[in-house]
Amino acid sequence: MCSDANKSKQRLQAGNEQYHYFPLAPSLSRLPKSLKVLTENLLRHEGEELAGDLQAMEIWLKQGFCEREIAFRPVRVLMQDFTGVPAVVDLAAMREAVKRLGGEEGKVNPQSAVDLVIDHSVMVDEFATPGAFATNVDMEMARNGERYAFLRWGQQTFDNFRVVPPGTGICHQVNLEYLGQTVWQQKMDGDILACPDTLVGTDSHTTMINALGVLGWGVGGIEAEAAMLGQPVSMRIPEVVGFKLTGALREGITATDLVLTVTEMLRSHGVVGKFVEFYGDGLASLPLADRATIANMAPEYGATCGFFPVDEETLRYLRLTGRSETQIELVEAYTQAQGLWRNPGDEPVFTDTLELDMGAVSACLAGPKRPQDRVELSRVPEAFELAREQSVSRDAENRLEGEGGQTAVGCEQSQQGTPFTLHGATHHLRDGAVVIAAITSCTNTSNPSVLMAAGLMAKAAVEKGLTRAPWVKSSLAPGSRVVTDYLAAAGMMPALEQLGFHLVGYGCTTCIGNSGPLPEPIEAAIRQHDVTVASVLSGNRNFEGRIHPLVKTNWLASPPLVVAYALAGNMHVDLTRDPLGTDKHGKPVYLKDIWPSQKAVAEAVAKVKTDMFSKEYAEVFDGDERWQSIDVSGSATFDWQQDSSYIRHPPFFSNMGAEPEAVADIKSARILALLGDSVTTDHISPAGSIKADSPAGKYLQSLGIKRKDFNSYGSRRGNHEVMMRGTFANIRIRNLMLDGVEGGETRHYPSGEQLSIYDAAMRYQDEGVPLVVVAGKEYGTGSSRDWAAKGTRLLGVRAVLARSYERIHRSNLIGMGVLPLEFTGEDHTAGLGLTGEEQLSICGLSQLEPGCTLTVAITGADSKVREIEALCRIDTQDELTYYRHGGILHYVIRKMLRSRSH
Repeated sequence: MCSDANKSKQRLQAGNEQYHYFPLAPSLSRLPKSLKVLTENLLRHEGEELAGDLQAMEIWLKQGFCEREIAFRPVRVLMQDFTGVPAVVDLAAMREAVKRLGGEEGKVNPQSAVDLVIDHSVMVDEFATPGAFATNVDMEMARNGERYAFLRWGQQTFDNFRVVPPGTGICHQVNLEYLGQTVWQQKMDGDILACPDTLVGTDSHTTMINALGVLGWGVGGIEAEAAMLGQPVSMRIPEVVGFKLTGALREGITATDLVLTVTEMLRSHGVVGKFVEFYGDGLASLPLADRATIANMAPEYGATCGFFPVDEETLRYLRLTGRSETQIELVEAYTQAQGLWRNPGDEPVFTDTLELDMGAVSACLAGPKRPQDRVELSRVPEAFELAREQSVSRDAENRLEGEGGQTAVGCEQSQQGTPFTLHGATHHLRDGAVVIAAITSCTNTSNPSVLMAAGLMAKAAVEKGLTRAPWVKSSLAPGSRVVTDYLAAAGMMPALEQLGFHLVGYGCTTCIGNSGPLPEPIEAAIRQHDVTVASVLSGNRNFEGRIHPLVKTNWLASPPLVVAYALAGNMHVDLTRDPLGTDKHGKPVYLKDIWPSQKAVAEAVAKVKTDMFSKEYAEVFDGDERWQSIDVSGSATFDWQQDSSYIRHPPFFSNMGAEPEAVADIKSARILALLGDSVTTDHISPAGSIKADSPAGKYLQSLGIKRKDFNSYGSRRGNHEVMMRGTFANIRIRNLMLDGVEGGETRHYPSGEQLSIYDAAMRYQDEGVPLVVVAGKEYGTGSSRDWAAKGTRLLGVRAVLARSYERIHRSNLIGMGVLPLEFTGEDHTAGLGLTGEEQLSICGLSQLEPGCTLTVAITGADSKVREIEALCRIDTQDELTYYRHGGILHYVIRKMLRSRSH
């Protein structure tokens, strides 16, 4: 048992500086290092439940798990602009609500340090030209003026709130290269206290910072807002799966190949809701950038986080990226004293373990629509063909249902290729054509080894006279300005640009659907014969409908393989056997002929210097002249503009009182959507382009906005009118209430009329009918979008009944006052024969307890009633409190009002 003595602060000497810290009990020395961070967090805050919390950690150590609920208080919060704008909108609306209810609106401020990085708004409009970057930035600023003015207002108005302006980099790479401290410092009782750097972020890939020994993960925007307002993150002590790495990567194998292998293994093992902690002596040969690649994709392998302990490599990276020697000395002294340092042969106690010899990893991609579906490089043509055949089959089914009149994919014309003319030359677009090749996303653009490999391969390709296929839209979107500094220093940029990989922006582009339009002749060719084309990107997400609405198959690959597929131009090419093209003398050139050696890559990576980081981060919060020239008011409350199409006052707090209303049962609810497995937040709240004939498109046109100025769903998340119309509006979502129909449609009952989901929801709202959504497994997987829950609530959905949930989306639903229920046993959509005509009643909500079982009465069209048992997925008492208040932010507002009255 941990003694009270362990709660005392002790002195810590680091270099010439002296600190204090809370040491962990020696009896906990074999805890996973990620759990040691959580234990220190509990110890430092010394809540009323501390003794029980520490005892629970002792129990965990004995049996590898413990179901106890704990309160985690991260020291900081990270946001990107897609999720950050609605968070700041909520803060501004909370000030209005507090003022209306008699409180002091100026006290609504972040209580924790908050950094918002504007990185999700740049789109690839211009590409493969020297002026692409400048053009895309100009268009970004023009499109997002309202949003950026709003964020400038927030930057100047809220305490503890910093904004990294556009054109700087991706939030996770800025976090890794600059914001992350590994060990945090704060004042406590007159002492300088050292503690682990911890955070939560509003982006799923916040986990990338785990590579630096910083414990953090993605949460919903709603939960992040609560965290920055001083509310703890309520969680159960997680199970921790240890992933042992041994050996080293073979010649020609990249960190991307490694992470796709790790993702496949962990997805197969099952780590949803768990921590993954990497250990083993193989870490000694794994650069921190490679660790970051693996940590980044924790959402893809399903874990809460993928944690790497601190070691010499961590210190080397901190030094490389320009952190002070004082900070590096503190990191080393603190982690060694606290038992967070990785020593050779460390074998912590884990819930379960896996092991991988990195020497067994082979070259691969993942696709065509899930990041965990790893495909050996030699089998890519086979995997593509299977995906194409499935697409043909589905399209054929749609035509049988009367949905189309297009020529079938695979017809004679499609096999010959659809002719198109581009830049005065005629080409043929065939099935398998790679129309997007993007070096993009936080996953790989933080990693000099794979970027240098791409540059070296581009140089070799250019020397042999190879060019990219003319139908390929190529782009380079690094995670920070440092990347182009070192690519230029190594002499890589001219060759990359000669192959069309010009800089298009510093931000998250293709991976989130900001790929921009394809050249019109290519889009027309795809539409003409429904050609099944592909994108290849160095990202982490490839869900259907995400990258580009006309691109049905999307493949994750390392940056050098992105270059290779841009040269080959088609997924039917087997890069292990077939030539990429021909050289100046007409001889075939194979991938092996231009693939760089590890020695060459290492020599190039050696050109990455500390002064590059120091230069680029010296004035990281200042922005350029355009950012600095944005004029904003200094008022404590925001001046909402009624004609704004980007920033609108949300209705979440409009009718709330100082006390919550009693929770009412859900009676005779209609099913708004009947969904299958793996429905992602991309399906629920798309971030990409807005179709002109969609409810959101019609709304924008009603405001006089032209199609070319629609921007994206993600950029308009500050306007609830757009987002509620966009909820469930993904072009690939399939509502099982309608046969053979893709897109955000449903059937209204009892009329039986087919309507858009938004229009049906509004009709139900007028009729006073509550709504539910019924879904399959892994509901809400993907990006941590608060709008997937906000839009659901605004449509009038009171509950979701699914077979299983993704962690963040389940939490977000509760944060918006939507009840998550889970099927039990053999009961599920297909097993019950649900058609969508049924009505559902859920009773007993006034007696809710975490994890309780509720009875759901299902009334069929024949008026017969069946009852099933459903598990309430409100997992903790804090979550129950939030639900009873109608949402987590409602609870925070009322808590502020109570503290004022006392």
